Amino acid sequence: MATVIRLTRMGRKKQPFYRIAVTDSRKRRDGGWIELIGHHNPMVAEKTTVVDNERLDYWLSVGAQMSSRVKKITGR
Repeated sequence: MATVIRLTRMGRKKQPFYRIAVTDSRKRRDGGWIELIGHHNPMVAEKTTVVDNERLDYWLSVGAQMSSRVKKITGR
């Protein structure tokens, strides 16, 4: 199973809110996930990003790949 760390869209129409999720790469964007490790809110004045760095490091150490957007958000 190829795991990937990517964004899952939440919120309502024109008010997006994203969760940072670890999931199987074959699942849909908003499909099932293995673990939620943070969230990102681009709609507030100061873009809010909260990430559990300990869990992020763990998933990267076991071979999970980050999507390009998550790399940009987390600064890694």
